[in-house]
Amino acid sequence: MDRLAAAAADNGMAVLARIDHAAAAAQVDMVLRPTEVLIFGNPKVGTQIMQDAQTSGIDLPLKALVWEDAAGKTWIGYNDPMSIGSRHVVHERLKPLPRGMADKLAKAVASALGGALDS
Repeated sequence: MDRLAAAAADNGMAVLARIDHAAAAAQVDMVLRPTEVLIFGNPKVGTQIMQDAQTSGIDLPLKALVWEDAAGKTWIGYNDPMSIGSRHVVHERLKPLPRGMADKLAKAVASALGGALDS
């Protein structure tokens, strides 16, 4: 998660929040393997999309889930930003913005994984 947060920042995105689900589970005496959500984005880009399709605010800023499975392997999951344009009927002139978000997110994830992107 630290590498993903740093890579997001390196790719021009602001880290807005980090949610540690395992820590929250521990507060209620429950055990959960490491599971965190990173909330991040670029307000200059996201605001343009929300100005056009305000409902896109449910999907913005971007989120990524980082978790450790039972075998100790770490995974990163996220929703494809390209779905924002179609889900919220973003105007044609703004269609390049979700594509740019998707490209920067893919770069950040690849960087966090040491350059290896596994679909």
